[in-house]
This record gives sequence, C-alpha cells and structure tokens, in this order.
Amino acid sequence: MLSMQNFVYDGHPILRQVAKEVKIPLSDEDKEIMRLILEYIKNSQNEKLAKKYKLREGIGLAAPQIGLDKRIFAIHVEDEDGVLHSHMLANPKLVSHSEDLIYLPGGEGCLSVKEEIEGIVPRYRRVKITGYNENSELIEIKANGFIAIVLQHEYDHLNGKMFYDHINPQFPHIPPTGAVSI
Repeated sequence: MLSMQNFVYDGHPILRQVAKEVKIPLSDEDKEIMRLILEYIKNSQNEKLAKKYKLREGIGLAAPQIGLDKRIFAIHVEDEDGVLHSHMLANPKLVSHSEDLIYLPGGEGCLSVKEEIEGIVPRYRRVKITGYNENSELIEIKANGFIAIVLQHEYDHLNGKMFYDHINPQFPHIPPTGAVSI
C-alpha cells in the first residue's frame, strides 16, 4: 500500500522531467504500479482509511509523484453528474482538444505540492486521450469539463509540468480571455 511517505514533493527533479514510456504489453511490475496508484486514490477518498494512514485526499496520481520515471497515471473521481470515472493509463497521449478554455474557480491542488498556490489554471474544455489500460489494451477517453481538467493535470505530470506553470504570474486571478469557470 502506498502512503504519503512514498511521495516526492515540489522541487524534486523527477517532477520536472518527461517520464519514459513503459513497454507494451505491460510487465507485471507496471501493472502493479498502476494498481497501487489507483488503490492510493481510492484509499485517500475513504475517510476512515485516510485518517488511519494519514493520507491526503486525491483524485488522480501519476508515477513521477511517487518517484517513478514511468508514463503511468490513474484517476478516480465523479464528474458533475455523479458518474464515476476510474481509469489507469500507461503511455497516455493527448490526441486532440478543444480551443475553448475552462478553469476551476478555486484553483487546483496537487499531492506533490504541500502549500496552497492560488491562481487560475486554464485548461481545455474537452480532450481526447488514448493510452493502454491494465490489460495492455489501447483505449480512448473523451472527456469534458471537470474530468478533462483532471486528465490534463495528471498528463502534465508525465511531461514535467506542474499545475501552477499555467497560472499567469502577473495576473494570477484574472482568467484568460474567453475562459469560463466551471
């Protein structure tokens, strides 16, 4: 089971490098990493387990956040309509996106960032991502709104980017022209 002791934090060099692709079909080790990442997210959302093991709640987690140079991430979160989106992806690719931008009015947070960083993080409203699931099958995920934001946040981790890189340093609380709050 992963715990907060497995995490690396802002300033660690692995969070700023492009993660390496994993071999397909997935090795047993990579399948286990996927399983552990998703398990952490689920455990962190369970109030009793989170308290017992001192887990920070999360909705997504990428392998670089636990010090692994692998293009793997998982999300486990409900959308605005209460529909659960639970995915484990290896070697994801952002294949298309909308031009229109959205943002969360309260900003974004990250399990690898201990302090709160305020500011608007513009994201694409709609994305299409492909990647390999735990069975080494190529899948496609089309997402919009909140789920698109979550996917982009985790995808950024695989490319050495942090959410606050998207915040305009001169005007952190002013949305880009045309961006809409969700």
